Amino acid sequence: MQIDNIPAAAPPLAAGRTWKVRYGVLTLIWLGWMMSFLDRMVMSVSLPFIGADLKIDTTSQGLIISAFFVGYAAFQIPGGLLADRFGPRKVMAVAITWWSVFTSLTGMALTMPILLAVRFLFGVGEGSFPGASWKAIATYFPSGQRGRATAIQSSVNTLGPALAVVVAASIIGAFGWRTVFVALGVPGLLVAAGMYWYYRDRPKDHPAISREELDELEADRAVQPGAGAVDAPVPLANVLKQPVLWQMAFIWFFFDITFWGFSSWLPSYLMKIRGFSLAQTGVLAAVPFLCGTVGTLLGGYCSDKFKSNRKWWYVLTAAVSAGFLYLTFSVESANAAVIYQCVSSFFMFFAMAMFWGMLMDKIPSRIMGVASGVVNFGGQLAGVVSPPIIGFLIKTGGGSYSSAFMFMILALVLSGVVTMTLRSTEAGS
Repeated sequence: MQIDNIPAAAPPLAAGRTWKVRYGVLTLIWLGWMMSFLDRMVMSVSLPFIGADLKIDTTSQGLIISAFFVGYAAFQIPGGLLADRFGPRKVMAVAITWWSVFTSLTGMALTMPILLAVRFLFGVGEGSFPGASWKAIATYFPSGQRGRATAIQSSVNTLGPALAVVVAASIIGAFGWRTVFVALGVPGLLVAAGMYWYYRDRPKDHPAISREELDELEADRAVQPGAGAVDAPVPLANVLKQPVLWQMAFIWFFFDITFWGFSSWLPSYLMKIRGFSLAQTGVLAAVPFLCGTVGTLLGGYCSDKFKSNRKWWYVLTAAVSAGFLYLTFSVESANAAVIYQCVSSFFMFFAMAMFWGMLMDKIPSRIMGVASGVVNFGGQLAGVVSPPIIGFLIKTGGGSYSSAFMFMILALVLSGVVTMTLRSTEAGS
């Protein structure tokens, strides 16, 4: 539903252009996601320094990450509901503004309780963003392009951590961990302003969109089962009755146990177990995520090309990733461990692209906000439990990361097992 009639501000593009409005929308969504990952992932590099500054152990450090995920998970479904009800424009702009402010406040926290409260409120802002962004993609992209569009958006899952470790290591080395958070809050405010200026909740309201692009979207919606009217409200109870939604929420839960464990503790693992310096970690921790970016983009292409086999592509690549994750911690050579991390990351994020292709293909755009919010809620619960459990396993293991890696491997295998239960008619796989 459109809730305002602000005059058109985005300038129309020249006739005959190849750049479509949907690409501008995706660019802004990508920037929003990039800021969200930068703002959350610098915590992974900062944890050892925060621990030393505030005198807290690894279990307490895991709680700092969990505080974010409590807020992040709690607002997945409300954020999706707001996007379905009022449109993604205001939800995305307000969410980015909110979390940018609390990113800066993170660097000003002086005690553990204050830090936990700030990270919780930071998570509230970020949790309101995903459902709105996926609804925007489902609204502006035809079904045959959503796999690739979502893969491009999801590339921040790997580029964000890669860039975060480089940025964080550089700034921490020069100015300390607090400066990282204070500085990162500023560019997010610029992205929020750009989002509000350019985006429109309905493609037909966008001043730069062409008649051809609108016709393409209308033709696609006409052949999608259950597409219905974009603005027609759907009761939450009806959305929650879809079994495939819960299956995919469990898949994402298990996948994210591995992802957040991998992302949150990788820098500490490289420094404490493999003996790399802070400067070396800033580079080496980024390499596996760059390989994951390639896997994400290739997975998005294959997701659209091999739609009928998505399920089995996911199962295969998740299993291969788990195998190389085992080799990562069991090999003696530190350099070999980094190589195995790279291979594991490539296949892990290839699988992720397949997963979101399945979801985006079968859920109508009118309920994409809340439906994707439900699925992502399952994943973010993993973010609540994974870091402290891994921190506890490291502590009880006397500093060894072996049991933590086995925990992540088991979760990734379980995500593949649940994927095998999906019916082709439900998940498009």
